[in-house]
Amino acid sequence: MAEGECLGILGPNGAGKSTLLRMLATLLRPDAGALSVGGHALPERAGRARGLIGYMGHDPLLYLDLTAWQNLELFADLYGVPRPRERIADMLREVGLLPRAHDAVRTLSRGMAQRLGLARLLLHRPSLLLLDEPHASLDAPGAALLDRVLAEARGAQTVVLVTHDLERVLPIAGRVLVLRAGRAVLSAGTAGVDPAAFRAEYEALVA
Repeated sequence: MAEGECLGILGPNGAGKSTLLRMLATLLRPDAGALSVGGHALPERAGRARGLIGYMGHDPLLYLDLTAWQNLELFADLYGVPRPRERIADMLREVGLLPRAHDAVRTLSRGMAQRLGLARLLLHRPSLLLLDEPHASLDAPGAALLDRVLAEARGAQTVVLVTHDLERVLPIAGRVLVLRAGRAVLSAGTAGVDPAAFRAEYEALVA
């Protein structure tokens, strides 16, 4: 896919959407075929690719016994984030968690933890965002923030968004990929697409 493009990945449960995203995130090794991120072949050059990637799945990938600040501090160190204290404070403020900066993650609500996961995702300014049903566990402030992030990412960051929400993804994605049983059954641009017509086509493909 092109740099700066947003790709929406759709399909029924078990279609392979999350598996594909986890392979792109270097969390799973592909059994066959070829994948690359930023020109780095996976899994051979996964170490070089990871610095380009921000991944957010159903689990916010946080350490429950560390504080919100300590979690971001750890990831800032892993990614070599410049001026980490300033960046961490900015991100916690952005997600509305600066007052809870020194509270253990296990004391945060599910919505707060997901917002902290969003801060982790964006902390190192990745060029590729990999998002697996990102709105599912976010509270209202987190969902609004994510919508703003996606709007600002257009043309600046490459986004791969796995979702079941056709109405949400069509205005965001420039292209959609529909998977069924691990295989692509449709790849199409979204410009000028009628949502009702697309839903009918999608439902026929995955029935």
